[in-house]
Amino acid sequence: MTATPIGNARDITLRALDALKACDHIAAEDTRVTSKLLSIHGISKSLSAYNDHNAAHERPKLMAKLRGGARVVLVSDAGTPLISDPGFKLVREAIGEGLSVHALPGASAPLTGLMIAGLPSDRFLFVGFLSSKQGERRSTLEELKAIRATLIFFESPQRLDASLKDMADVLGNRAVVVTRELTKLHEEIRRGDLHSLAAHYANSEPPKGEVTILVAPPTDAEPDFALAEKLLSQALEFMPVRAAADLVAEALDVPRRETYARALALKKSDEE
Repeated sequence: MTATPIGNARDITLRALDALKACDHIAAEDTRVTSKLLSIHGISKSLSAYNDHNAAHERPKLMAKLRGGARVVLVSDAGTPLISDPGFKLVREAIGEGLSVHALPGASAPLTGLMIAGLPSDRFLFVGFLSSKQGERRSTLEELKAIRATLIFFESPQRLDASLKDMADVLGNRAVVVTRELTKLHEEIRRGDLHSLAAHYANSEPPKGEVTILVAPPTDAEPDFALAEKLLSQALEFMPVRAAADLVAEALDVPRRETYARALALKKSDEE
């Protein structure tokens, strides 16, 4: 499996070029797209289509080539194979038969988007495409609502405004980055919140090109200091300030420093 550029043809790796030149056959998601890439780099190879529509028919042919010792390279239209692209069943079958499977890393739209989004990157979840049906789309978003990670989606330009609106309704008004045509001449990165960007795309013509959406994780809920002060008032009647603050902070999972400061203020107020 070899990653190919997501836009700029120069983003292909030296290892990918070596593999494409040395292989016996290339299985491509769309032979027209791959032919253009090969032409740019002066490569001419045996080529066949392997995609969601013909995989069941083509997989046995590719497996036969692999069993015969042929070096087959699997590529998608753009980016890393198997990331919302065909190939999983082919790889699984090859592994099941003990055949060698190698991955040549490279460009990936989800990771490229994450690099430039300015959103938390320590934890992220790649979701891929949401359903085109609103009910199913919202159900999926409900499942994702509590996940404390940056969420990464692919979306078609025609559904972008509807998906952003559903995200705002279900996930809340989080920070979001919409990227389009990454690494290409007309690359666009638009930042904002879900409500504002949903409104923007609802009042604009659908954008052209590949769209990746990155949504910030849920924010921490504001500590309930009203309840903390109520409990502190009760605890301070028979406990020292530090002990009362520690007890309430632990019980309510609120910041100890702020709880202690409020406890001191309550104690001072009672003494005046």
